[in-house]
Amino acid sequence: MSAPLLRLYPAGFRRAFGDEIAEAYREATEGAGRIARFREACDIAAHALRLRLGLGSTQRGGRLFAAVAPFALAATAAYAAFELVSVIGDRTVSGNPDFLVPLSYVLGGCNLLALIGAVVALGGRFVAGARCAFAGGLATAVVLLAVLLPAGASMPLEFTAYLLTPMVAAVVPLICPPDLRPPGRIRSTAGIVALAIWAPLSVVVLAMADAHGLGSIILWRLGAPMVAALALTGRRAPAGIRTTGQFALACAPFVAMGYCAGVVDRDMLLPVAVLLAGAAVVLRLRRMRDRDSGTAGTR
Repeated sequence: MSAPLLRLYPAGFRRAFGDEIAEAYREATEGAGRIARFREACDIAAHALRLRLGLGSTQRGGRLFAAVAPFALAATAAYAAFELVSVIGDRTVSGNPDFLVPLSYVLGGCNLLALIGAVVALGGRFVAGARCAFAGGLATAVVLLAVLLPAGASMPLEFTAYLLTPMVAAVVPLICPPDLRPPGRIRSTAGIVALAIWAPLSVVVLAMADAHGLGSIILWRLGAPMVAALALTGRRAPAGIRTTGQFALACAPFVAMGYCAGVVDRDMLLPVAVLLAGAAVVLRLRRMRDRDSGTAGTR
C-alpha cells in the first residue's frame, strides 16, 4: 500500500493497525487488475474517512446512523409513494393535460426509482437499494432546480424542505457502516424482484382508491405507505433504537416529510416536537429501568 493512502487514517489508528491494513491490501490486490486495485483503494479511503468523521462501526456516530438507517429508508419509501399516489390520483381525476404533465411524469419516474430502491434496501439488497433511493432523491432535486431556477422562482421554507428532505433522508443509509447494515429479510432474488414489483403496484391500487374518493385526504396518501414501510423494517429496527439521539434522528425524516406533504404544518410542529420529546423521555426511562434491573439480576 502506498504511504499517502495509509496516511488517510487517523494517526493513532494508523500506528495501531497500519501494518495489518497494508498487509490486507497487499493480499487483496496481489495479481489483481487495475480496476480491482482502484476499488480496494476506494474502500480503504472510505473507511479512513469514516474513522476521521467518527462514523466507524465502533464509534458513536456510526452506531447512530446504523440504528436510524431502516427508518430513513422507510420514510423515503413512504414519501416517494405519497408523491406517486398524488401524481396518479390527481391525473386520473383531472384528466386534463397541461404544461405540468411532462414534469409530473419526470418527477414520477424519480420517485418510482426512490421507492423501489428503498424497499429493495429494506428487503435485503441494502447497498444497491440505498444507492438507487439516493439517485431518485437526487434526481428529483436536480429536476426541480433545473425547472425553477432559470425561471427566477423564489425558494420559501416549504419548497426548500420539499427539495432537500428526500435527498437528506436518502443519504443516511449510505453513511451506515458496512458491518452494521441491517440483515436482509429476503434472501432470494425472486423475493427481491417480487418486492420491487409489489411496491409500485400497491401505489397504483392506492391511487385508484384515492381517485374514486375512498381515501381522498392527504393523511391517507401518506399514512398508508408509511405503515407499510414501517412494517417492512421488521422487528429488529425498533429494538435497535436505544438512545434519545437515535430516537430523535429516526423520527426526524417522518416529521420533515409530513411537513412537505402538508400533513404537519407550522402550527403542528411544536405539538409534534413535544410529543416526540415525551416519547424520548419514556424510552430513556425504560432503558434505564431495564439496565438497572439487569444489573440487579447479576448481583
